[in-house]
Amino acid sequence: MSGFPEIEATEAIARVASGAYLVDVREQDEWDRGHAPAAHLVPMSRLGELIGEIPADREVLVVCHAGSRSARVSSALAQAGHRPVNVLGGMLAWSASGGELVAEGGREPAV
Repeated sequence: MSGFPEIEATEAIARVASGAYLVDVREQDEWDRGHAPAAHLVPMSRLGELIGEIPADREVLVVCHAGSRSARVSSALAQAGHRPVNVLGGMLAWSASGGELVAEGGREPAV
């Protein structure tokens, strides 16, 4: 066990549809190309300064591009007292599982 739970993208999509808090830890340019509409952007590179924006009193789903960065952020969040759940396969799996995507600037979403 990694110190935090992990779930498949299909489960993450269902949880977000039911109101789960989703944190996207990719960088701004990745976010702009396509992200889940309900996601909150907290780039891994800015985690130290933005960690206060992540709720500590509820479960938080953590996603990145393919799952590696979100696992590292989930570990850091767990050590800081948060309740992270890593989304396996990241936005690639989210998109492949039919998860909704939106892009900035009116572009066609892509991950």
